[in-house]
Amino acid sequence: MDRLPTLEGKLMYLSSSDNTEFWGAVLEKAYAKLYGSYEALEGGWISEALGDMTGGLTEIIDIKSPSQNLLRIIFRGIKLGSLFGCSIIKKSSEAEGQPPYGLKNNHAYSITGMQIVKGPMGIPTPLIRIRNPWGDEQEWTGPWSDNSSEWDNVSLNQRININLKFENDGESWMPFDDFTKYFETLEICHIDPNIMKNVYHHNHPPSESHDTWSVQTFHGVWRRRVTAGGSLKYLQTYLLNPQYLISLDDSQHEDEDNSCTLIIGVLQKYRRELKHEGVQNLSINFALYEIEDNLDKKLDTDFFVRNEPIFESNPVFDGYLREITSRIRVPPGKYVIVPSTKERHEEANFMLRIFTDGIIESK
Repeated sequence: MDRLPTLEGKLMYLSSSDNTEFWGAVLEKAYAKLYGSYEALEGGWISEALGDMTGGLTEIIDIKSPSQNLLRIIFRGIKLGSLFGCSIIKKSSEAEGQPPYGLKNNHAYSITGMQIVKGPMGIPTPLIRIRNPWGDEQEWTGPWSDNSSEWDNVSLNQRININLKFENDGESWMPFDDFTKYFETLEICHIDPNIMKNVYHHNHPPSESHDTWSVQTFHGVWRRRVTAGGSLKYLQTYLLNPQYLISLDDSQHEDEDNSCTLIIGVLQKYRRELKHEGVQNLSINFALYEIEDNLDKKLDTDFFVRNEPIFESNPVFDGYLREITSRIRVPPGKYVIVPSTKERHEEANFMLRIFTDGIIESK
C-alpha cells in the first residue's frame, strides 16, 4: 500500500479531475523521493522534468530571438511527437503585476496543439493551444479564447477538426502572434522514435504511418591525458577529445533551403548520483565541423588550426548545465562533432544524442 500526503481529505499536490485516478500523484511522489522532497520540485525547468520522465532530448528556445522560425519548429515538433512547454520568466525586481488576459508570470504552461484556421473574412490565422496545469478556469481570456466572438466565423468542420471544446479546464486557444508577444521561453522534449512508434501504434490503426526523428546516440568519456583535451584554447591537446563523424542527407525534399535540422545534445552522466561526494557539473561545449566527403580519418591539430567550427554550442563555456542542446540548420554533407570540457584533464562520462529530420549515418 502506498500513502499520499493529504490535507482535510484532499491531495496536497498533484491531483486529477477524476477522483478515482491516482497514478499522477504516485508518480509525483516517486519523483519527489528522487530529488529528496516535494519542496525540491517547486519551480525549475519544464524541459528538465520532461527529460527525467521520458529520457528525451530537451532544448530551451528564446521566443524573442528573431533567428528562430517558431511556427515551423512547433508545427514540425508536434507532428514528430515532441512535447512542449512555455513560460513568462520574470525576476521579482522586473515583475510589475501580471500579464493581461489571465496569464501568469513564472508559471509553466503546456502546449497541446497548433492549427491554422480561417477566421474573419477567411483569413488564415495560426492558433496555439496552451494549458494551465492547474486545470481550472484560470486560462487565457483574450482573442480566440473560450466562447470569444472570433469563433463565430469558424466553420463547424474546422471546429470538429481541431476538437474545439469550451470548458473551465485551464486549456484554451490563443493567436500565435499573442503567444510570441507575451511568452518568453519555449521548452521542448524530443522523444526517442522507438518510444513514439509504440505510442503511435497503440493509438492508431497498424496501416497508418507517421513521421519520426532519425536518432543517433553515443556514450563517451573524457579521461585525463587520453580523451580530455579541453577547449579550443588548448589547440595542442584538443584533438584528444572524442570525435563523431556523421553523414547527412535531406529527407524533407519540400524544404526550400534543402537543409536538415540537427538537434545535438551532450549530457553529463552520473553527476547527480555523485553530488554527495562533492562532484559538480562541468562546463561543457560541443563544436561542429564541416569536412570534405573524401576525408575519412580523425581530425588532427593541423585541421583545427586551419578550420573554424561552423557552430559551437557554448563557446564561452557559460554555466554548468547537466545538458547542453542546440538546434542547427545545415545542408546535406559530412560533419564531425567534438564534445569537450572547458579545461584539459577534466573527467566525466557523457552521452551525445543527435536528432535530425534528415537521414543520418555515423561512425
